[in-house]
Amino acid sequence: MADLENRYEDNVKGKFYVDDQCIDCDLCRETAPSNFTRQEEGGYSYVFKQPEDDEERALCEEAMEGCPVEAIGEDGDE
Repeated sequence: MADLENRYEDNVKGKFYVDDQCIDCDLCRETAPSNFTRQEEGGYSYVFKQPEDDEERALCEEAMEGCPVEAIGEDGDE
């Protein structure tokens, strides 16, 4: 389970975030490319844009559920 205290600072403020458990597997970026991107130097994903509609929200939730290391959280600041 993702830990809000361990979220990457690259994440934009909001509900969804990626924490330091990310293994850079690319699943979230493939599932929700409008919301997740890669931090090239660090080799991890982060949320660069919070979902703006139901479709994006559903894709972020799908990415969170599919994350093999549970590095995506949804308990960030609204």
